[in-house]
Amino acid sequence: MEQIDQLLLDVKNWVWSAPLLILLIGTGAYLTILLKGVQFRYLWYAVKQVFIRQKQDSEGDISHFEALMTSLAGAIGTGTIVGVATAITIGGFGSIFWMWITAFVGMATKYAESLLAVKYRTMDARGEMMGGPMQYIEKGLGWKWMAVLFALFASFAALGTGNLVQVNAMAEAVNHMFSLNPWVTGLIIAFFTGLVTLGGVKNIGHVAGVLVPIMALFYLAAGIVIMILHIDMLPQAFSLILTSAFQGQAAVGGFLGASMMMAIQMGVTRSVISNEAGLGISAIAAAAARTDSPGRQAMITMTGALISTVIVCSITGLVLAITGVLGQTTETGKPLSGATMAIYAFSNSLPGGAYIVSIGLILFAFSTVIAWSYYGEKCFEYIFGERSVMFYRFFFTLIVIPGAALKMEVAWYIADIMNGLMAIPNLIALVALSGVIVAETRTFLAMVKQEKQDIKSVSKALTS
Repeated sequence: MEQIDQLLLDVKNWVWSAPLLILLIGTGAYLTILLKGVQFRYLWYAVKQVFIRQKQDSEGDISHFEALMTSLAGAIGTGTIVGVATAITIGGFGSIFWMWITAFVGMATKYAESLLAVKYRTMDARGEMMGGPMQYIEKGLGWKWMAVLFALFASFAALGTGNLVQVNAMAEAVNHMFSLNPWVTGLIIAFFTGLVTLGGVKNIGHVAGVLVPIMALFYLAAGIVIMILHIDMLPQAFSLILTSAFQGQAAVGGFLGASMMMAIQMGVTRSVISNEAGLGISAIAAAAARTDSPGRQAMITMTGALISTVIVCSITGLVLAITGVLGQTTETGKPLSGATMAIYAFSNSLPGGAYIVSIGLILFAFSTVIAWSYYGEKCFEYIFGERSVMFYRFFFTLIVIPGAALKMEVAWYIADIMNGLMAIPNLIALVALSGVIVAETRTFLAMVKQEKQDIKSVSKALTS
């Protein structure tokens, strides 16, 4: 078993070596420059668009808001709690800084992915929108083989990142709080997963639209309270994050220390899991949105990286920093990591903190499971056709059960490997289609300018 663990670790480290890290951050930086910082210049406009009612004649399956919530459901999962704790355990607190950097440039990447997903989307035989990297790779570039490759990797990634990792974290949290056998937890989660996913994207969108805002506000409020209680420790926490990002972090307690390169690797990989920028997978949800313009939905979707990583992940990282849990051990002498580290951090600072993390983790992870089931089925459908969808839904639901009992490290290794393999064809496509992205953006911004002029004209007419 140890040999399999080591093999998976070696493959993960090879996939996420310097070339992919450079490609990931480099693509985001390239798009940021090419689009003249669209994620910063139009951020407030993008936020407002989330809550504006779309035109009735817009095509799509779910609303702007539901599409964003589905995207966030896929992103705000264990990556924002367990992923951050794991990153800090391996790469030190400097990992958080590199998560921020990856997220800010990743907003441009998410914008580009969503824009192309809506532009090249089609309608399948069941009357549902179908779009994402597999569509824009095939239709935009004519590279069918690479589109199939992406869809294949994404189908497996949904089983790893969107299923095994999430279910494993839920089982760990439930076992820690209620001592419930992981296999029993797996059966319960599989039952509820089937109830939601078998209903299709509209069902998933409705559930995500309710679940995501509630769970995010619930968790963020608890984290903010802890930071207020330890406000004197915040400057030291930020200083630790910044210095560790460039100098690495020395050993402390049960923490063995980490280099700058390890901080970068863990920061980038965990940022990608927490916001999915570069993977292209969340663009599948954007393609299902009812919208009148690819650019409008792209603006909305890019806010997801800001919410999931810069806000939610930062709350987790800062709470872990100010509570000093890194390097501590459990009652049995095992070093704190993953969900257990977050539970200790919250429970030591807030009455009922352990329940807040556990419930938040369960809701975060479950929302991710249902979102990624949709991503996986769309990729599977692209390869094998509409008739394969129900098979994938059943298989995805059944794989939940053994996932609950899988070793946490193995689940994360599989997730990281599949994410890396999925990102490569998507990033190549984004660079190759950058001319289309710029042209579509110019068209949309011209439309935005005209909308503003029309509003001013109407306001002037009403006041005159």
